[in-house]
Amino acid sequence: MAEIRAKKQLGQHFLRDLSAAQRTAEALTLAECSQALEIGPGTGVLTQYLLQRPLTLHAVELDRESIPVLQSKFPQLSARLYHADLLRWQEPIELTEAPFALIGNYPYNISTQILFWMLDRRDRIPEMVGMFQREVAVRICSGPGSKEYGITSVLAQAYYRCDYLFTLPEGAFDPPPKVKSAVIRLERLAEAPTVPYRDLAIVVKTAFGQRRKTLRNALKSLTFSAPSALDSVASLRAEQLRVDQFIALAEALRHDTHDDPRTSR
Repeated sequence: MAEIRAKKQLGQHFLRDLSAAQRTAEALTLAECSQALEIGPGTGVLTQYLLQRPLTLHAVELDRESIPVLQSKFPQLSARLYHADLLRWQEPIELTEAPFALIGNYPYNISTQILFWMLDRRDRIPEMVGMFQREVAVRICSGPGSKEYGITSVLAQAYYRCDYLFTLPEGAFDPPPKVKSAVIRLERLAEAPTVPYRDLAIVVKTAFGQRRKTLRNALKSLTFSAPSALDSVASLRAEQLRVDQFIALAEALRHDTHDDPRTSR
């Protein structure tokens, strides 16, 4: 069978480091689920190790050229291998009725969108292990006070514990990307914030939208139920706030005064 060609428009960099693939597959704890969804299996380097884990594996792949290759290599996966664009895909009933883990060597061009896709389904996804561009992985796992700390940091950490596992050099992939990659694991927190995700997203995105300004100015387009909600942090910048402080601001957000659908999820 012809070799699959990596396609730049799909952000493909096929993993070829077998040790890294095995470490990534074994990073899934499977503590709260017995099935997993692999995003973008490509040539199946990671897939082969996932099929050795005690789980039911599903896989979604956008590249039409990869589908027959994967079917030939892993006939046991054929019934759960879907040719689709994840961001427009309707999950099969098995993934809507029972929890599942998320895993993959994520295409750089949609990796952040995959994170938000997961957050939209956080009630069904207790954990995620993923390969990201190192810069994105660092951003997700960073804490307050660092220049990398931002929207994805706060929204991911509000619901998941984020662990940076290991770094991958450019040569671990074919073709080699121009940047390093990293594998991270997100495990859902035992207690989720009670504030609606939409409200938290509005506050976080508005605050970081003008991250050089103090929160008094950055959040002036929002109205809070009590002025005191903002007073204690008004002189700080977004990057200085802890996740729990963002949650407290979201809890005090007045719903009837700000309804921007662009910030809802």
